[in-house]
Amino acid sequence: MKALMITRDASLHDEIAAQGAARMPVLRLLERRSGLRDAVERMLPEAPELVIVDASGIDADEADLLERLARQYPLAVLMLLTRGQQQDVLIRAMRAGMREVLQLPLVHKALHEAMDRVDIQAGVTQMRDGKVLAFISCKGGSGATFLSTNFSYALASLAGCKVLLIDLHGQFGDATLYVSDQKPAMTLSDICAQIARMDGAFLASCLVHVTPNFGVLAAADDPAHKVDMQPEHMDRILAVARQHYDYIVLDVGRQIDALSLRALDNADAIYPVLQLALPDIRDGRRLLDIFRSLGYPGERLRLIVNRYEKGGRLRLADLEQALGAEVVHTVPNDYVAATDSVNQGIALLQLSRTSAVARSLAELVELVTARRVTESRGLFDRLFSRSEA
Repeated sequence: MKALMITRDASLHDEIAAQGAARMPVLRLLERRSGLRDAVERMLPEAPELVIVDASGIDADEADLLERLARQYPLAVLMLLTRGQQQDVLIRAMRAGMREVLQLPLVHKALHEAMDRVDIQAGVTQMRDGKVLAFISCKGGSGATFLSTNFSYALASLAGCKVLLIDLHGQFGDATLYVSDQKPAMTLSDICAQIARMDGAFLASCLVHVTPNFGVLAAADDPAHKVDMQPEHMDRILAVARQHYDYIVLDVGRQIDALSLRALDNADAIYPVLQLALPDIRDGRRLLDIFRSLGYPGERLRLIVNRYEKGGRLRLADLEQALGAEVVHTVPNDYVAATDSVNQGIALLQLSRTSAVARSLAELVELVTARRVTESRGLFDRLFSRSEA
């Protein structure tokens, strides 16, 4: 969103510019004008979508210029920043169509809440009703982190969804490394320590942005900080995330604790990941028994078999009978492509679009989004036409 700011206070301008840069989508201040008269006499060549007026710098003889400013930018949303009681300015601002009034000194949470309303009103963004999908390993080494990270990338790149991945590993979480070489500036524990600031803009500012519509919230990098992460924090994080993302993918890890359990309680679907081997089946049965004891309905539990190879002694039917659950998807064994992706920290679809695993990820995206291949040329067509280009 493009904005004009009217203020004599350079530090206030810089403060709002910094907060705007952290938003998704970004708030970009085009110009700064020192006062209303300056703003009216020097119109911007490019009409702004938002005009921010610092009322503390308005002289008494300038207040009538608010209505003139509104006529110059009829499509812009007007936001007033005021100190104390400025009744005459407020009355004229209301007549001019001022839609947002914030008190100074600026409260960042209030600014972002106002900006969320402005974005929706201007059609820049829409509040979403995101789905929470949890990936959890039945046994160590099942490949849940590889699948959750690469599925998230596929969901964002193939289906055009806005996706957030949250790494819930209690220790040594490394989901970010599977898809990016960026070092996280903030982690899940940092967000929990500042939970009062939680809103869409703060959440977006804490992510590693792999693509414009796919971000990763890194796991706590210090196990000592985990004691400060409370289950109710997860409720708040997911509530905000649902409003700003189409899909929230959880990489739960192996350990079920109070925090991950609350996340699983919030999940719309849970994807236990296992391989077709007896140790995985044994641990998978234990995990599903835990979920059933927690009262999770069977339709929420959707098994994924990773590194699947046909023709083995164990069949999918044997696994389904042993676990009492249906396998919804299989991911073929493609060790070379998967290892190259992990070692380079590049999503598999970006590195090897023609691999069998890439095709399987596209199938899983279509399964989750309920979009058929024939619609909009289909995800397969989009996937493989790019690889041939």
